[in-house]
Amino acid sequence: MGVEHFDVLIMGAGLSGIDAAYHLQKYCPNKRMVILEQRERIGGTWDLFRYPGVRSDSDMFTMGFSFRPWTSRKAIAPGEDIRNYVTRTAQDEGIDQHIRFRHRVARAAWSSRDATWTVSAVRQEPDGREEPVTLTCNFLFSCAGYYRYRSGYLPEFPDIGRFTGRIVHPQAWPEDLDYAGKRVIIIGSGATAVTLMPAMAKTAGHVTMLQRSPTYIVSMPEQDAIAN
Repeated sequence: MGVEHFDVLIMGAGLSGIDAAYHLQKYCPNKRMVILEQRERIGGTWDLFRYPGVRSDSDMFTMGFSFRPWTSRKAIAPGEDIRNYVTRTAQDEGIDQHIRFRHRVARAAWSSRDATWTVSAVRQEPDGREEPVTLTCNFLFSCAGYYRYRSGYLPEFPDIGRFTGRIVHPQAWPEDLDYAGKRVIIIGSGATAVTLMPAMAKTAGHVTMLQRSPTYIVSMPEQDAIAN
């Protein structure tokens, strides 16, 4: 196959990527664009994270699209609701027609002489084979977020091999994990831990949060009466 050229190449079909595509087709309708998404579904972070209790840590009236107001009554929304919101937006606006799934961007090189980016990507076939793909564009729009999708950060714990229990990273939450009645330690006290702990505590035997520094929490209703 020859090298395809686009006016704009967007990296990522998550919240930011769909937003960028909407504004691009609205204000630059004559520009040819493509969206490369390394996963198989729309949603980005909200498709990747599947741990119990995953939700936004900002209100969706602020984080949602300006052109498609958030209409759910939950201001702090579950991850699945956010993913469905992004997906429906892409479908309703015809943006999904520009997405190429299972395309991982490996390298991008700029040529000042040609005013062109050369993007090297890897396309994963349904059978697992990987094929190299090369695209060029005049504008490269990175909407890839700040998570490393292949593996989340994991500190080095001395003698971790001596631990006989199961160690799970929330970014790679296994579907078969049964923690009912188990004693659980959650390391950290950030946004992930704050949403994970109460969800696990419903069925776990006991849950302990191990924190380095205190996080201050205020109890607020999940619905914003004024916004609604």
